[in-house]
Amino acid sequence: MTRNSITLLLSASLLLGACTSTPTGRSQLAFQDSGKMAAMGAQSFEQLKQKEKVSQSKALNEYAQCVSQAIVNEVPPSFGYDPSSWEVVVFESDQVNAFALPGAKIGVYTGLMRVADNQDQLAAVIGHEVAHVLAKHSNERMSTQILTSVGLLAAGVALSDSDNKGIYMAVLGAGAAYGVILPYSRVHESEADYMGQELMAEAGFDPEAAVELWHNMAKASGGKQPPELMSTHPSHQTRISDLTHGLVQFEPIYQQAQASGKRPDCVKPKMPPPASKES
Repeated sequence: MTRNSITLLLSASLLLGACTSTPTGRSQLAFQDSGKMAAMGAQSFEQLKQKEKVSQSKALNEYAQCVSQAIVNEVPPSFGYDPSSWEVVVFESDQVNAFALPGAKIGVYTGLMRVADNQDQLAAVIGHEVAHVLAKHSNERMSTQILTSVGLLAAGVALSDSDNKGIYMAVLGAGAAYGVILPYSRVHESEADYMGQELMAEAGFDPEAAVELWHNMAKASGGKQPPELMSTHPSHQTRISDLTHGLVQFEPIYQQAQASGKRPDCVKPKMPPPASKES
């Protein structure tokens, strides 16, 4: 059996039994063990806590925990997460960012807390990040990258006798990035926007705040954003448009949540000065 045949068989074996679907019904390739992903998430979180500056502000941490807890309380039991098991940490950094990891870990940067004007806008981001975990996007992305690497290996074997192998592989590598990995990432982001907006509405946060947040994000970025084709994220305008369309579906869910008594009361504390302005 040739090396090329072995590579193709390996690719086929990875595909068999690896196809599943996300909560939105989209087919996905995710063959990494969930327990392994959770362990990797927990390990990465511990490393981040050692590397990054963890906020010691009780008010900031309680605010992030209040919003996060309201969101994770809406995660259906079928996902296997105990609402009380999520660890939430605030990092002192000007990064306008937040993240959630397999293993029930949430990180929020103070830079984001400045851009998010209120609890509803912060909930839009945390809901989005938790949605990444629920949809197993990190598992899918890792699986896709592994399969892409196998495909490039097969191409390398096929081109082994070519004088231009290096050039061809460079082109294939770029094609893999822009043709497979990045578009998948944009799909992940759009899917997480949809799921996150639903989660925040179910928790009693106003889903319209997700639209307001991305207007803030667009202003904060100063219009500096790569073309959507070469970006791992949809453009700000694409997100604003999609989230606006989602209001038709999620506003009634929000109103129902409020009527049932789900009225989060997470008060944004006074923010410290940006890290870049501290002496």
